[in-house]
Amino acid sequence: MSERKPVCLVVGAGDGLGSAIARAFAAEGYPVCMTRRARNLEALEKVAEDIRAAGGAAHAYGVDARDENAMVALFDTIERDVGPLEVVVFNIGANVRFGIRETTARVFTKVWEMACFAGFLAGREAARVMVPRGRGTVLFTGATASVRGREGFSAFAAAKHGLRAVAQSMARELGPLGVHVGHVVIDGGIDGVFIRGVRENAEALLANDEILRPKDIAQAFVAVHRQARSAWTHELDLRPWRETW
Repeated sequence: MSERKPVCLVVGAGDGLGSAIARAFAAEGYPVCMTRRARNLEALEKVAEDIRAAGGAAHAYGVDARDENAMVALFDTIERDVGPLEVVVFNIGANVRFGIRETTARVFTKVWEMACFAGFLAGREAARVMVPRGRGTVLFTGATASVRGREGFSAFAAAKHGLRAVAQSMARELGPLGVHVGHVVIDGGIDGVFIRGVRENAEALLANDEILRPKDIAQAFVAVHRQARSAWTHELDLRPWRETW
């Protein structure tokens, strides 16, 4: 185990931030493992191919992060076939907007499963393999909804508040055991297909650094992981310089 390179796992590596995080850790020399739902595995394989073409090592897995058995098997597979997990990033969003009167039990439950319960599973499995080694980093991607609810986002805010609570509890429990747990609040729009579709002036905002760039966010994740344990960050908030808050 000690002769193999430490590994970074990104749970929820979409086309934007998740892929950028995987690329950033690959550039640091980490073999990266990435997950998406099985139906999106082909797109994730292309990201893995790009990382390998750039000289890195990458593996793509089609996994439903809400499935306990699948998550246990994923961690076992990576530890056995790739290497010891040193960084685990949970990056599933589930940002949907429904008024409270239109939020069905199914919608609320599904959002909670994706953005909170799946994070708990990822964190628990990370702790399972990291604590015996006395080292490792677990990072959770948060949002504005992690710290305040807004109209139309009761399901999303509830899930993100819950994920933040999981991260806080884990940090207090695992920090003294050598495992660094961080929660990164992304407070602002992230450049990508969605934001370009809802903001007509997205290009101008991006040119003026008024939209978060995935690659810049990813560097913050790497920096938190690289911190000396005498000065660990638990919660970090990231926003464009002109974002109101």
